Amino acid sequence: MNDIKLFEAKQVRTLWDEENEKWYFSIVDVIAVLTDSPRARKYWNALKTKLKKEGSELSQVLGQLKMLSEDGKFYKTDVADTEQLFRLIQSIPSPKAEPFKLWLAQIANDRLNEMQDPELTIDRALEQYLNLGYSENWINQRLKSIEIRKELTDEWKRLGLKEGQQFASLTDIITKTWSGKTTKEYKILKALKKESLRDNMTNTELILNMLAEASTKDISQAVNPKSFEESKTVAKRGGTIAGNARKELEAQTGKKVVTGLNAKTFLENKPK
Repeated sequence: MNDIKLFEAKQVRTLWDEENEKWYFSIVDVIAVLTDSPRARKYWNALKTKLKKEGSELSQVLGQLKMLSEDGKFYKTDVADTEQLFRLIQSIPSPKAEPFKLWLAQIANDRLNEMQDPELTIDRALEQYLNLGYSENWINQRLKSIEIRKELTDEWKRLGLKEGQQFASLTDIITKTWSGKTTKEYKILKALKKESLRDNMTNTELILNMLAEASTKDISQAVNPKSFEESKTVAKRGGTIAGNARKELEAQTGKKVVTGLNAKTFLENKPK
């Protein structure tokens, strides 16, 4: 689960490892926060060399994971888990070191609490959307869409489908069938790069996307597909149900459901 955390309004890319139940943090992002250096990558390369020369065990155990870059693509990035990061910070002289350690500890604690009480995750998402300026009506739809998406991916996991390429392929089929656009085409229409497509959907778009995913899940549970190819057929059937609803609504209103409206536009135009 890729995510972006904020420390003093500065972004730190993170990734939650579900299997090992731990956070990984982009080291370059952490260095940029601690040093205020515009050349954090160069600073990290020099520090790595120094740690190796000193025979530091830390330099040998750090790994790489794919994280989202500014160009919207995923690249292998040097990362550290919370324990490794605490040790690494000791090698970086910074007045922000202690506040940053407290911030790290809070992130770890929040995640443990959310695992024990999933409602806390919903509460955190609600607070974040409210802070961004979304309406309560939209937020309710968005949180419901997260629940429905989780039910669908749980169904795909039950069938033994692979997260990543297969999940993305099925999602693309559902999106294309109900909206008339692939996920990529949909994001282009809304002028999005690395932003979330669902966070930029209108209420009606969210509702139809939920209908498509809920229908796909229900049909899958009913027919129990035995292969990825059969699941692709199910995804198309689920998407068709929402696609027909979209076409009927457009015929009744004379307006397109799928539009280029994005969050920036509708938040800026929101009545004060």
